[in-house]
Amino acid sequence: MSRFGLSMFLGVAGLAALILLSVVFGSTPIPLSQVMQAMWTGLGLGPESSDPMHRIILELRVPRAIFAALIGAGLGVVGVVLQTTTRNDLADPFLFGLSSGAAAGAVFVITVTGDILGLWTLPLAAFCGGLVAASIVLALVKALRTSTPEKLILAGLAVSFLFAAITNYLIFSGDNRAAHSVVFWMLGGLGLARWQTVPLIAAGFGLIFAYAFWRRRWLDALLAGDVTAASLGVPVDAVRFRMFLVAALSTAAFVSVAGVIGFIGLMVPHIARGLVGPLHHRLLPLAALTGAILLIGSDILSRLLLAPQELPVGIITTSIGSAFVFLLLIGTRKRDH
Repeated sequence: MSRFGLSMFLGVAGLAALILLSVVFGSTPIPLSQVMQAMWTGLGLGPESSDPMHRIILELRVPRAIFAALIGAGLGVVGVVLQTTTRNDLADPFLFGLSSGAAAGAVFVITVTGDILGLWTLPLAAFCGGLVAASIVLALVKALRTSTPEKLILAGLAVSFLFAAITNYLIFSGDNRAAHSVVFWMLGGLGLARWQTVPLIAAGFGLIFAYAFWRRRWLDALLAGDVTAASLGVPVDAVRFRMFLVAALSTAAFVSVAGVIGFIGLMVPHIARGLVGPLHHRLLPLAALTGAILLIGSDILSRLLLAPQELPVGIITTSIGSAFVFLLLIGTRKRDH
């Protein structure tokens, strides 16, 4: 079996085990036998049950596990796309103002308007905020008449700082009673995981993965540099613009229901490249699988460390990510010497 095949096989097995653990563990652990019985019932392979625990399993914990897997997979693929198109190993979805815009939209709802549209108010506001931030970045890049990696990153940082300032203003000028909700949302969480919101996340993942895999040869060409890619017939500026647009749409979908979950998009591409190399026909599927595993594992930790209280999952991913960056810098320094 090839290294890629072995990595995918072990990854799928690990993902299945983590999904099961994610359903078992929570504020109240549920026996594995009861989880399996509820899943059989949910699949229509077992007798109907009036046990309220079955409802918790099927309507809360199972969608949460699927939610985490799809978001982690999507952020991992977005990270691959952004690191390739910008040729920056530290690029991730949150370097370009996408999360800051989504955070501003969500905080506006929490502190000012309230849930005027019910369950969908917060996701819609965050999604619109992310799209506004992405539109400003793209408008800046278009005004500069270039989409070079350096200008794209600088435009993203400028927009990120702008929306961070707007968010902080809304927090301090709004209702202080909403501060806890704001902080928890800005640190990332999977509390909005419901079957109703899973299609939005699935669409975000499907969009970025399908488009990146379709254009995988163009992404491979960009690894050799703009000049070489152009000589191979790749429309470099157009590819970079479209990739960023698709990444922005997908990230806005993820952030709109899960808040700001950092470092997944930064770590995953490095882990996947270390296993299967830089070519995208193998890198993209493994990055999706690795991202799903990383976020589900982080979510399990967030529920166990201070049980029955739940930590924002962003605290776990940021802690792991900071250690990862330290190790990355140490490894780079050793290679340089």
